[in-house]
Amino acid sequence: MGQRAEQFLNSFNRIEKWIRMTLEASATMGFSEMTRRLAKRNPQVAQYEEDLLQFAQLRNAIVHEKIGNDFVIAEPNEWAINRIQKIEHELLEPEKVLPKYAKKVTGFEMDLPMLELFKIVASKRYSQFPIYDRGTFKGLITIRGIGLWAAIESLKGPIHSEHRQARELLLGNQKKINYRFVSKDAYVYEIREYFRKQPTLEAVLITKDGSPDGNLLGIVRPRDIQEEIEEVKEPL
Repeated sequence: MGQRAEQFLNSFNRIEKWIRMTLEASATMGFSEMTRRLAKRNPQVAQYEEDLLQFAQLRNAIVHEKIGNDFVIAEPNEWAINRIQKIEHELLEPEKVLPKYAKKVTGFEMDLPMLELFKIVASKRYSQFPIYDRGTFKGLITIRGIGLWAAIESLKGPIHSEHRQARELLLGNQKKINYRFVSKDAYVYEIREYFRKQPTLEAVLITKDGSPDGNLLGIVRPRDIQEEIEEVKEPL
């Protein structure tokens, strides 16, 4: 058996063992059936379901259709090896949000002058503003929310932002919850699923224990994971 086939089978067998243990499946249940069942309740498995089912066919060809001890009909190519090892790593050792999405996140008070907020947008290009009232989280102002507020205000006449505060932008942005908090131990695949299921989600905020009032340790925006969400899977 070639080196690639051996590498492939080693990864496949570890994945199969993990799926069986996670599902608590009997020894008689086949790999494909286990994969389909676990994919229904585990988004990480669901993400790779089609790959795993195709890899099962490749495994069968290697194990059951080999001509001799040193010759197999199907020899995995480099892409297949890299792909199954990537899947193995993500299933058995899923990546956490920290340190991947760790970054300094600035919070702002509700009484922040609106003009000051606009200056920050123009100078620092911030697009999300976590808003607090003396340490208590109140909501998230975003560029989208600011644009909506401006459109509504413009219908009333000229927009005057002097002597106005960030709280007004927040009140106009509360019809739909556009944020979510997670703990530092949350997994990256969970974040992907949140964005997939909630199109209005504009930010996932990270604190130590997922408390809205905790210190911000990081933030995940749609663009941060866009490439992961839209990852194109190459055919086997």
